[in-house]
Amino acid sequence: MPDSAHPFLADDFLFRWSTLVPSAVEADIRLALDRAGERIEALCVETGDESEEPGYADTLLAFEEATDELSRAWGLVSHLDSVCNSDDLRAAYNAMLPEVTQFFSRIPLNEKLWRRIERFANSEEGRALAGPRKRFLEETVKDFEREGANLPPEAKEVLQRTREELAQVTQKFSENVLDSTNAWELVLEDDSRLGGLPDSALSLYRSEAAKKEKGTPEEPHYRITLQAPSFLPVLEYADDESLRREIWEASTTIGRGEEYDNTTLIQRILALRQEVARILGKDQFADQVLEERMAKDGATALAFVDDLAAKTRPFFEKEITELEEFRKSEDPGWEGPFEPWDVAYCSEKMRKALYDFDDEQLRPYFAIDRVLDGMFRLCEKLFGIRIAQRDTVFLEPGSESAGEGIEVWHPEVLFYEIFDASSGEHLGSFYADWHPRDEKRGGAWMNYLRTGLPPFGDQPRKPHLGLICGNMTPSTEGKPAQLTHREVETVFHEFGHLLHHLLGDVPVKSLNGIAVVWDFVELPSQIMENFCWSRQSLDFFARHHETGEPIPDELFEKMLAARNFQAGMAQMRQLSFGKMDLELHIHHHSDPDLEENLDEKVYDMLDGFLMPLATRPPAMARRFTHLFASSTGYAAGYYSYKWAEVLDADAFTRFAEDGVLSEAVGRQFRERILSRGNSCEAGELFRDFMGRDPDLTALLRRNGLA
Repeated sequence: MPDSAHPFLADDFLFRWSTLVPSAVEADIRLALDRAGERIEALCVETGDESEEPGYADTLLAFEEATDELSRAWGLVSHLDSVCNSDDLRAAYNAMLPEVTQFFSRIPLNEKLWRRIERFANSEEGRALAGPRKRFLEETVKDFEREGANLPPEAKEVLQRTREELAQVTQKFSENVLDSTNAWELVLEDDSRLGGLPDSALSLYRSEAAKKEKGTPEEPHYRITLQAPSFLPVLEYADDESLRREIWEASTTIGRGEEYDNTTLIQRILALRQEVARILGKDQFADQVLEERMAKDGATALAFVDDLAAKTRPFFEKEITELEEFRKSEDPGWEGPFEPWDVAYCSEKMRKALYDFDDEQLRPYFAIDRVLDGMFRLCEKLFGIRIAQRDTVFLEPGSESAGEGIEVWHPEVLFYEIFDASSGEHLGSFYADWHPRDEKRGGAWMNYLRTGLPPFGDQPRKPHLGLICGNMTPSTEGKPAQLTHREVETVFHEFGHLLHHLLGDVPVKSLNGIAVVWDFVELPSQIMENFCWSRQSLDFFARHHETGEPIPDELFEKMLAARNFQAGMAQMRQLSFGKMDLELHIHHHSDPDLEENLDEKVYDMLDGFLMPLATRPPAMARRFTHLFASSTGYAAGYYSYKWAEVLDADAFTRFAEDGVLSEAVGRQFRERILSRGNSCEAGELFRDFMGRDPDLTALLRRNGLA
């Protein structure tokens, strides 16, 4: 059957999303599995002539290309499962997940393939490799060794079965989070309980109700969901304490209780990961997964978290005391401690009292179209690129009609192309999908769809293709989507990841862009957040959606003054996530009582990391998709956000010292970090840009905690 009948396998640069229907998944993925299997098998054929040494092209490059079609096709299925989830797609995904998992996990266990790679590594050509090619060989050999290539056959079979189950259990975890998020809503027939909430939130709730055909323009209803842009404003602004409590209690049901409970799955995931580590010769999963990262092992990562927490704790405790004293000044009869649904509300009141500043004052300056356009212009200046938006068209899945423009998977999705400003070369393209939907998973993320290559010989450049997704405040009642400042930071963060992929200039796909160690991968994303705080860079994108005026100086000064408000509490919250992650994977992976006593054990391990509360929240591990929604993900690696934040705080000093919008520094960051992917060690990349090792106190100074 020709490939035109297999839409997931089409090799055009752009995808016809309307053809990527659930009914095509099984046939397409199975064909891709067969083809990839044939290519792998061809590499395993031995000629019997030992004088025929395997070469770079017919070994490493052929191995990289062998699974390219399958990886791309399965990536499309996984992506659609994240943004267009449906019963049919979920069933198709889960039907093929075991076979895909089995195929990829068997690759490093293939003795004949491993023998070929070893022969090449020991050949004259292999030993003579230099630069990225040498790095490619070294990384391939390490990957095979770390994934079990040298295990005996019996152990390989056990490892294979364990990984298959792990993939299925983590997928179920992800589904439970999505389904429990969508299972709850609160519809109010009037705004009597919504006092204190800003107009932006009220407009969103009216719009959400109207989408569900609830209420009328004359008598609107208000629909609140467990999507972050919907429920967080209630916790921050609603004067009605009973409403805050109701929303908070609803938010604790994500991944918890009845049919969507993830408690059992967490225990099973931890046990399966530990079994993988044991088979691979490691005492614990954290050591196995961190072996090739900057931290190297779980003990070092945990020591990093504990050390940073110790430096943060005096500020954390002082801020809690200050918040309690503020509450008492507002409510003399209150004796404490805080209820969890009161903390954000009281903190917001305190911030207003101290700084006369409210995040809502900034929303009119952060209309999403202006933010995106300004961010693009800023990056054009810094990194020597040009970004152009293209017309798009959405066609219903299964539609045979055509339309003008580049096809997208949803009417709200945008499409852009990136060019080198000097040469005009097309470096890459990307899709952008910014707002929440019931069928879309929560959070914000970047991913890649194609990895390109720089020009080589007479071969022109092959551009990259990526995507960026979020769940930002949507447009309401004819008004443009107006973001919070934190949402703007998230947009910049994810675009940093995207630039890391799209500006990659490594002649080996496997080493491009974000294929770096995970405690370094957040550097390009987090350094971009710094441009959301500088007057020079803000003026590129922070413009009033009606007048086009920049943020007034007085408001900007208030924003800066409030920047480090409760910085200790915010930092300790992030560190608590990293602490919980590492403690679970290091000390509780085989705990028989974990399922029954998950909340108690999490609170024990986070002693000193959490604010004392009157009502103790259930452990958020049950909805922690970063840790438990994939076989590895950020598991035993959530600390890397803070690790990389240390790097970004230090690295941004080069921009700040040269006027923030420094084209010279921007070009160096592109050339020495963004373009080089995993072509050499992460520490070497950092030193190449900074001229020295990281200054570990830079983060504390930036956050006012030093």
